[in-house]
Order: sequence, then C-alpha cells, then structure tokens
Amino acid sequence: MKQWLSRRIIGLLALLVALAMVNLSVFQKEQQLAHGKVVYLDLAPVDPRSLMQGDYMTLSFAIGQEIRRAFGHSAQAFLTAKTSTHYVIVTLDSQNRASFKTLFNGQDLALEELLLRYRIRHDIVHFATNAFFFQEGDAEYYEAARYGQFRVNEQGEPLLVALYSDELKQLGPPEKTDL
Repeated sequence: MKQWLSRRIIGLLALLVALAMVNLSVFQKEQQLAHGKVVYLDLAPVDPRSLMQGDYMTLSFAIGQEIRRAFGHSAQAFLTAKTSTHYVIVTLDSQNRASFKTLFNGQDLALEELLLRYRIRHDIVHFATNAFFFQEGDAEYYEAARYGQFRVNEQGEPLLVALYSDELKQLGPPEKTDL
C-alpha cells in the first residue's frame, strides 16, 4: 500500500511540475508578445503563388540570404554552423525595419544595434519559424506580404506576430486587422 501511495504522489508531483513548466513557458511568450521589441524582417523576393500551399505560407527572409553570404564562399563553414543556434547583429531604421550588420561573435553592441537569434535547418536560415499559418481560403490576403513582424525579447529570440505589406500595413482578413 505504501509503495502504491508513494508512486501516486511521485506521479502527481511530476504532473504538477510539468504543468508549471508549460504555464511558465506560455506566460513568458505572452510577455514577449506584449513587451518585446517590434522588428520587421524583409521577406526574400519570391513568387507569392509558389508560397501558397494549402493553409500556410513558407517564409524566407532577405536577412537570411545575407547571413549565408557572410559565411563567404565556404559552404563547409555554413554547413558546420547549422549544428547550433547563432545570432546576427541588425540595425533598425525609424520604422523598426531590420538591416543586416554583421554576424555576432561576442562583440559589444552599439546602441542602435540589436541581436537576433537564428538557426540553420536544412541549409536555410530560420528566424523563429519558416511558415506562417492562416485559415484556409485566406491566402489572397497575404499575397502582398513583404515583411514579417516579430517581437524580440532581451535574449534576441524573435516571435513572429503577423505579416505586413510594403507600406507596413498588417495583412489578413478585415476582422483580424481591424483590432
């Protein structure tokens, strides 16, 4: 009986710890969405019709191409870099549109510079996600996408919030953009 009771207590404690960790993660993401630095990343030029596949848009960012170029002609250096997480230094214009500055190697940042975390997966640079999901049938609202809006926390971790047009107008069905 004691063994059965101790197993139940251990199981219950493990469940409570797991629930606490999930809730903490959700709380941290909500705080990042509410208070993170707004940053716009320029989408890489692509044919919008080829982006649409069902109910999501595959995302590629121009700054990712610049990161790849920063590795130089060494494909091996780029392939080796995909084993971990990295940071890039960007500068922001008056509308918070990010521009590539340099790869981060531990150097101090200037006041106008910001760190962005990225990963390399399948030889592609990813910021937070490589897809933007939307309701089926809403593809036409996102065809003019030019920027991804991110909220970036103090550690440089970006969270994708929405897609924006060339004029930095939020895209999406009218009931979702009139907030």
